[in-house]
Amino acid sequence: MVSSQTADTRELRQRAAVMAPRDPLPARQRKFKTGTTSFMVVMHVLATVALLPRFWSWQGVVAFGVLYWMTVLGVTLGLHRLVAHRSMVVPVWVERILVLMGTLACQSGPIEWVGLHRHHHRFSDQPTDHHDAGRGLWWAHSEWMLHDIPALKELDRYAGDLQCDPFYRWLDRWFLLLQIPLGLGLYWFGEAAQVHGGGIGLVLWAIPLRLVVVYHVTWLVNSATHAFGYRNFDCPDLSRNCWWVALLSFGEGWHNNHHAHPASARHGLRWFEFDLTWQHVRLLKRLGLASRIRTARYVP
Repeated sequence: MVSSQTADTRELRQRAAVMAPRDPLPARQRKFKTGTTSFMVVMHVLATVALLPRFWSWQGVVAFGVLYWMTVLGVTLGLHRLVAHRSMVVPVWVERILVLMGTLACQSGPIEWVGLHRHHHRFSDQPTDHHDAGRGLWWAHSEWMLHDIPALKELDRYAGDLQCDPFYRWLDRWFLLLQIPLGLGLYWFGEAAQVHGGGIGLVLWAIPLRLVVVYHVTWLVNSATHAFGYRNFDCPDLSRNCWWVALLSFGEGWHNNHHAHPASARHGLRWFEFDLTWQHVRLLKRLGLASRIRTARYVP
């Protein structure tokens, strides 16, 4: 009875925090981080250059598509549902492949990614949430990462289980450099196969253009699904289910379902809520590579 009352009180406080007016950011958080901001500007410029006709090729489209699938699945299945929420158990080698795929999305290393995501769930849409939707759509979409992120000081608390693993520590330190061997391989193939646009064209399509598209798809989960769509569950936050974000993000757009049941490996809970990541989980199960899969149900 006491624990139930405590949970009810906590939920009331969460709802009040979500609806409360936002104070201005401290001065240190209003400053743009030079490194992150410069990197994002350069990636967006290169992604635009990739769309020039001289760099078009079907090989580039295929490379983009394959790496889009790899990196989005690595984020949604590897970093998110598997590692951040431990919604299933897989062999270590499967986990590491999936996390490596997700790290190729270049959205920070796995320790930082998982730690910040767990922090987000703890304070979703409250002033202490680093991509608090209460500060506006653009802030929640991407501006938050261009400034100081106080939650990074709490990674020991939210990702301590990963910090003791040398593999995760290595990826967290060197994740940016993973693009180098990928780029060299793409460049060599583009030149050897005499692809239209050459090796440079293939690299532009498969790295900066792919990274920028995956960035915005991931960011839409932080912004659009806290503003547009419908709710199956009355969560103490602003989460929504948004079908078009779900299609782009392999099921992550069923965000209200996810916030109601964070540990569920399945996000699309109704018959029409297609969840491509969940289909990959089912495939892993059939192959004997996933067990103890946690799932939620929607009961009208």
